Amino acid sequence: MKITRHGAPQQTNGEPPMIGHNLPAFTVKAADGHTVSDRDLAGHYSLISVVPDIDTRVCSVSTKNFNQAADGFADINFFTISTNTIAQQQNWCAAEGVKQMQLLSDEAGSFGQAMGLYVADNNTNARSVWITNPEGKIVYRELIEEQTEEPDYDSALAYLETHAK
Repeated sequence: MKITRHGAPQQTNGEPPMIGHNLPAFTVKAADGHTVSDRDLAGHYSLISVVPDIDTRVCSVSTKNFNQAADGFADINFFTISTNTIAQQQNWCAAEGVKQMQLLSDEAGSFGQAMGLYVADNNTNARSVWITNPEGKIVYRELIEEQTEEPDYDSALAYLETHAK
């Protein structure tokens, strides 16, 4: 998939899955170091915000926005996935006071590779927002072409309000 960062063209490793497809198999690491896989998301709606680098302005803003919104959704998982290390993510959460959003480290690239979002040039994943249903099917996706732009929070949250009650 073609994306841009500050207007400069970049390429991901493939084409992201379409709505209606199952979330592909992947593993990432939670803050305590345990492995989280696609199977662990089953049973609930999950919003997955993918950010290139949690320590940059837009990634920080989007994670804080979804973190704040998570308070309004009782039985829905909210995740941010980045290629940052667990330590970097923990430091960011502590500095920003983020507690609702669970940050998951894709330092090994499993999620990005499986989703067609991995950008080898800078070892990041392309900014995007995904919602999966309790059966693990992708029911919402937003692929952000220019990586310095924020996602459409309202559309993602409206989807959850309408479909995940």
